[in-house]
Amino acid sequence: MILIEACVDAIDSALEAEAGGAGRIELCGELLQGGITPSAGLISAVWERVELPVFVLIRPRPGDFIYSSDELDVMLRDITYAREHDVDGVVLGALTPQGELDIGALSQLIDEAGDMEITFHRAFDYLRDQEVALEALIELGIDRVLTSGGAATALEGAATLAKLVQQAGNRIEILAGGGINASNVHAIVSRTGVREVHVRAARVVASDIQYRPQDITLQKPMPSNQYDRTATRASEMRLLVEAAAKERRVAS
Repeated sequence: MILIEACVDAIDSALEAEAGGAGRIELCGELLQGGITPSAGLISAVWERVELPVFVLIRPRPGDFIYSSDELDVMLRDITYAREHDVDGVVLGALTPQGELDIGALSQLIDEAGDMEITFHRAFDYLRDQEVALEALIELGIDRVLTSGGAATALEGAATLAKLVQQAGNRIEILAGGGINASNVHAIVSRTGVREVHVRAARVVASDIQYRPQDITLQKPMPSNQYDRTATRASEMRLLVEAAAKERRVAS
């Protein structure tokens, strides 16, 4: 049997995944930005409504996987919440700017996870040397690695995935992910030997909204590459505060 892990970011998606036969849930927020930690409310709601094992993504923001001490503190708090609410597992990762595992950060995250299962997420595909990193993750006690084999999709990375499966043996699970769907899942499994696959199985759901203002949008443009992100900065805030103060003085 191939275990199908469904990657979802909403309560209806979790329920639909279970109804469709998924074997495990990876619960995220904001999948259109690569996924971040879901809200406390979503975690508890899915945990109460779904009978499947639930793994929670621990990722404090979009962008790269290089985390400050403040961001690491947020991740530790999120893991504590997940553990205290009996979540089955967490999905995490942390890298150095040089494309290597951040062993210090990972050790703290793993310690906080306690007895929960741990998946190292697709930060694995951004590592300089996957073979060396896999051995390090085994040594750290990670249970599984989510990867496309370092390619854009799991199908394109099938040859590397097969090598990782062979290297892993029974020491760690290789979870194939990246563009897997009903039309290619058989080919990926047969070419790689993976026993678990990570999928969205998603389609567009039409909105029920009837009144639709045409000149308003809450969507914001994304940075030009996947590593950068948009974030509040003191320098920008200072300019705005000063401009507002100046306007107030002029008005008075």
